[in-house]
Amino acid sequence: MKRLLLTQPFPDATIDAARARFDVTTRDAGPLSVQDAAAALQDFDAIMCTLGDGFSDMAFATPDLRCRMLANFGVGYNHIDVRAAKVAGVTVSNTPGAVTDSTADIALTLMLMAARRAGEGERLVRSGEWTGWTPTQLLGMHLTGKRLGIVGMGRIGQAIARRAHFGFDMKVIYFNRSEKEVDFPARQVPDLGALMNQSDVVVVAVPGGGDNVQLIDADALAQLNDGAVFVNIARGDVVDEASLIAALKSGRITAGLDVYENEPQVPQELLDLENAVLLPHLGTAALEVREAMGQMAVDNLMAWDDGHRPPNAL
Repeated sequence: MKRLLLTQPFPDATIDAARARFDVTTRDAGPLSVQDAAAALQDFDAIMCTLGDGFSDMAFATPDLRCRMLANFGVGYNHIDVRAAKVAGVTVSNTPGAVTDSTADIALTLMLMAARRAGEGERLVRSGEWTGWTPTQLLGMHLTGKRLGIVGMGRIGQAIARRAHFGFDMKVIYFNRSEKEVDFPARQVPDLGALMNQSDVVVVAVPGGGDNVQLIDADALAQLNDGAVFVNIARGDVVDEASLIAALKSGRITAGLDVYENEPQVPQELLDLENAVLLPHLGTAALEVREAMGQMAVDNLMAWDDGHRPPNAL
């Protein structure tokens, strides 16, 4: 029976499914450091890891690796140097599909909260300072009929766009490397600046890492129109956080964020801004979704154990 490390606390159903096939070691600590990841690669045949675990190129540079399979719990894998893993002979998989709808739901949550100033309103009530309804209290943006710009029209981007179109009659444009065939009206725009400039609401839904690091920089944010809503449910490193804070401080835009550049650290400047809705990476935080992700990760591990290519190998 092969030795499997579960790097962080996972749902009970995931642990039980893994134990049915593997000799499982669990951890209750935080994410693996690069040094911890390197040690784990030497000690275990396979590892189920997730966001924050330090599987950088330095981790894979460790000699005499025992590990031959990394089953990532999640669709995003910018915490894993996949190229270095392949060079070291380690197969890497992820869990696409299982997270699509839940992440799209969080995007709509943030769109509504930011546009309708729900975070400010909730804080006002909790503070005890609310004095009652008035015609001009916390006036925000009406989403229905507005133009939505999607950065990254993959599974999640399309799910967001579909909800926005059919639920709010929003007009959808998108910036993507290739044109997509979808079951609703959507227009591809030629460059990121054009999308930012033509949108009332922008949602970022691209993978993290690689060429997408700080894709949304100061120049891109400057293209947003006054009153625009900016939402990031992708990865924190996709956005230049300092430039976003500067744009928010100007009062021109509003933001809804579920991810941050250096999670779990969130800059105090961002915490102090009333025009930013901040969630603690809730994109897939529903038990049935996390259990589905775990089963997909275990399925990848079992396929590898049987000598087959995992169905979601990268």
